[in-house]
Amino acid sequence: MFRVITPGFEAKYDRWTDALNQANSLIPSCKGLFKDVRIYYGDSLIWLYSRSHKYPQYIGAGVYDKLAQLFVREALEEESANDKTEEE
Repeated sequence: MFRVITPGFEAKYDRWTDALNQANSLIPSCKGLFKDVRIYYGDSLIWLYSRSHKYPQYIGAGVYDKLAQLFVREALEEESANDKTEEE
C-alpha cells in the first residue's frame, strides 16, 4: 500500500500509478521551504519532492527500476481491462 503525505493531506492507494498522480498534483502546493510531498511504500520512504531539488527523488537502491516495472505492469493491466470492457 502506498501513502501520499504532505502537510495537511494524507491518502492511501493500492496502485503506484494512482499514488504518483496524486503526489504530482500536490507539487504546486509546495510553496514553503520546509514543505514537501512524500510517498511511502509501507513504512519506507520511496519518493520525495521538495523545493530544495529540481526533480523528485527516488529513495533507496533499485527503487526507480522497481517502480518503473510496476508502472508498466499497471498500465498493461489497465489496458487489458479496457479491452475486455470494449468486447462486452
